[in-house]
Amino acid sequence: MQARKVRFGIIGAGMIANYHAEAIRAVPQAELVAVCGSNPARTKAFADKYDIAPYTDLDTFLAQAPIDAVTIATPTGLHEPVAVPAARAGKHILCEKPLDVTPEKSQAIIDACRQAGVILAPVFQYRFGHGAITVRKALEAGRFGKLLLVSGRIKWWRSQEYYDSGAWRGTWDLDGGGCLMNQSIHTIDLMLHFGGKPEQVFGYTATRTHTGIEVEDTACAVLRYQNGALGVIEASTSCAPGFPLRIEVSGERGTAIIEGDAIIDWRFADTDPGDAAILAQIGGRTLGSGASDPKAISTEGHRLQIEDMTRAILSGTPLAVDGAEAKTPVELICGIYASMQSGRPYIFKE
Repeated sequence: MQARKVRFGIIGAGMIANYHAEAIRAVPQAELVAVCGSNPARTKAFADKYDIAPYTDLDTFLAQAPIDAVTIATPTGLHEPVAVPAARAGKHILCEKPLDVTPEKSQAIIDACRQAGVILAPVFQYRFGHGAITVRKALEAGRFGKLLLVSGRIKWWRSQEYYDSGAWRGTWDLDGGGCLMNQSIHTIDLMLHFGGKPEQVFGYTATRTHTGIEVEDTACAVLRYQNGALGVIEASTSCAPGFPLRIEVSGERGTAIIEGDAIIDWRFADTDPGDAAILAQIGGRTLGSGASDPKAISTEGHRLQIEDMTRAILSGTPLAVDGAEAKTPVELICGIYASMQSGRPYIFKE
């Protein structure tokens, strides 16, 4: 008897949808069966490429496509309008980052999934990287002692042509922001994964090198976590030629530095039997980097996330990254925007 497979449909037929398609096809217990897009020609071309059924109407797709789950690969500001109906139709959801462009729209997706009893997984593939997993385990083991600093640096580069390539890019309504909301959210998610809940943030943003966009291409913020640790966020899509994301975690007993998804420095006051293996893998990367080119990421992170989601659907066990966690990075980024506008720190509610 053949083992059951989770049947996936993709909503959206743009660039990132190809990463979803390749990742789904690389998971033995997942099957890609349909796609729904707003552009008929592009949707048909995508469907032909992967030999799946094309749909251009969301209601028809949700009612008729033989799917158990959907991955959402639309422009960010269109996540909530498709995720909520998908949840109400009983489909499990994997949603590209960020969950949506505001905390309120993000919460609407979370609520719809809870009410429908379906799984919501946010695409935070860097959580599955060797560096993130190793640092998180060390934090849980108390190896850092009192946490002091958790900071992130995202000095990336995007051409003017990148922003010109889609009318939604660089807009508040559909992109939700610039280098913070689009490019930096993976790093910010990991900072919160390591540092805990934020207490307040103060930030500056600017548009320094790109034209015709409404949002920032450069930003800097200082953050205080609820546990008393501090952090700095530096973000840009104007830093040529583009550098891998970097996260530094420092405590009274040690420091770890991640670049991309790899640990590049690992130093503690007290040694551990596992340190030798970690040090032997210094610098090794598996997930690729979008520092200079958004197409340079690998599908491995998406594959790991879809594999985890498929396991959760089939076994009923918890996700590695729960959808409810995806709201906080959005609120932090929106808090930086609010701070910039008010000239005061943004204070998070309990």
